[in-house]
Amino acid sequence: MEEYIVSARKYRPNTFDSVVGQTALTTTLKNAIEKGKLAHAYLFCGPRGVGKTTCARIFAKTINCLTPTGQGEACNECESCKAFNEQRSLNIHELDAASNNSVDDIRTLIEQVHIPPQIGRYKVFIIDEVHMLSAAAFNAFLKTLEEPPAHAIFILATTEKHKILPTILSRCQIYDFNRMSTQNTVEHLKYVAEKEGYQYDEDALNVIAQKADGGMRDALSIFDQVVSFTGGNLTYQKVIENLNVLDYEYYFKLTDFFLEAKVSECMLLFNDVLNHGFDGGHFITGLASHLRNLLVSRDESTLPLLEVSESIRTRYQEQAKRCEPKFLYRAIRICNDCDLNYRTSKNKRLQVEIAMIQAAQLTTEEGDASAGRCPAKILKPIFKQLAAPVPARSAVQASQPQVNTQVASPANTAATIGVSAETRQNPLPQMQGGTAKIPTMKMGSFGPSLRRNAHSGTSTSTSANATISATSNVHNLETSTNYEDYEVYEKDICFYWHEFANLLSPEEKAIAQRMRILQPKLLKNAVFEVGVDNEQVKTYMMNVAPQIEQHMRKQLHNRNIRMQVRVVEAGKSGRVYSKPEILKRMCKTNPVLTKLREHFNLELE
Repeated sequence: MEEYIVSARKYRPNTFDSVVGQTALTTTLKNAIEKGKLAHAYLFCGPRGVGKTTCARIFAKTINCLTPTGQGEACNECESCKAFNEQRSLNIHELDAASNNSVDDIRTLIEQVHIPPQIGRYKVFIIDEVHMLSAAAFNAFLKTLEEPPAHAIFILATTEKHKILPTILSRCQIYDFNRMSTQNTVEHLKYVAEKEGYQYDEDALNVIAQKADGGMRDALSIFDQVVSFTGGNLTYQKVIENLNVLDYEYYFKLTDFFLEAKVSECMLLFNDVLNHGFDGGHFITGLASHLRNLLVSRDESTLPLLEVSESIRTRYQEQAKRCEPKFLYRAIRICNDCDLNYRTSKNKRLQVEIAMIQAAQLTTEEGDASAGRCPAKILKPIFKQLAAPVPARSAVQASQPQVNTQVASPANTAATIGVSAETRQNPLPQMQGGTAKIPTMKMGSFGPSLRRNAHSGTSTSTSANATISATSNVHNLETSTNYEDYEVYEKDICFYWHEFANLLSPEEKAIAQRMRILQPKLLKNAVFEVGVDNEQVKTYMMNVAPQIEQHMRKQLHNRNIRMQVRVVEAGKSGRVYSKPEILKRMCKTNPVLTKLREHFNLELE
């Protein structure tokens, strides 16, 4: 019985032209050999199974060939080539640095370097997995690598270039090997299958190529495994069964369910996937890849990014025509978030099911209650405004023409709309129903919710100057004789201080960030003070003080509001500290707190 040789060894390339997927590198090496421009040290780096050691052996054989061909290849007829093919050549030495990484191993190698070749012109030393050498071995190798004898050539191969010392890298010509493309891998598998007389489906070979993830050696090993399972008849169904790969059909069906908003069918399909022994994390990553493939299938220019067989490519193009880009963007994001949270979730199945439910609801109407959407989550202020007494309007005031004191407010003041003193609850502008209009804050937001004005069509958050630029109204407020100056409270000052910061435009982000870490304090007579750390910040804040004062006067209905800025001692400016900063200060004050935290392994939430 003939001895069996695995495909990775049996079909290992023995010429530069037979190397798959590394055309640029093999052409460079052939030209260097043809012109006699050989370096004394090379570094071949790249992923596993892409041809680093193979190219090193072909290079060593070719430079020692006594009668090379005109195409820069070895003749395979001379004594040197025959000795190499029969693995008895004394001119080529291979060292596995993973198991021979000591200084003594390198010294033994250096002793062999000085012995000239018996046949041919060069002695080639191939050191595989060179990154495994110890630091002492690298240092012992430096001098020889930099100035070897004229007949010595070193070829270093590694999968982790970043672990090699810079002093070694600077002495070598570096060749970066690429991963094999799916198409190149499929073509080589076809060649092997035809040589061996196997029957195959192109879709089956495509699955093997994708499973190999760019490594030709891995692809050939998987190929041998599948051949043993199928008996030489490689069909798509048998390959995915043997490799435990999810069928494309699952993802195509699931996407159809998404487009038709069939939540129940989605969950039943996922249950079927789990019953076949597939992991939910593997399923969700495959779904994300499927949606990505649909996205690239919508444009002819991105079709080369789709590494599938022709029949599957046609199905992708057909389904992509029925998918809106907006749907694909959102569905991909849902799958990506699920993938990130899957490993930390305690209920992994529920995590995937929620993602599918969300994806199935993307095509429903925004206002459809059956879609499972809930109203926007709103955080209401936790404090209540104190009541402020409002004197009743006199008959003389009622007979006089009213002055417009409304500035960018949806409701007039209590005196203007005739609200009695008993119903006046606080100095804030009133809305229908008597509830105070306080800026609402969305979940996950750091500031007030700014919605687009439905009548004007312009954003209310374009700039703070635009928000408080009603100059004529502010003038009326300042000069009105019947305008009532309501009492001002410090919590109102703080509230509208942060409101002003949130109303600033993105171009004024620096001012907004500075305001958020400062805390104003009310002094007396409607004057509030802000403490800063230095004169530069004081000048910065004084420039924006008039706008802040106008905003406070308008919102709190008090014309006497004034802002002061004072430089205080460093660390006492009233800034708001974050939780990590507070913990750091507490630990500095009480060192025992640090020991307690380390003893119980406590983390700040």
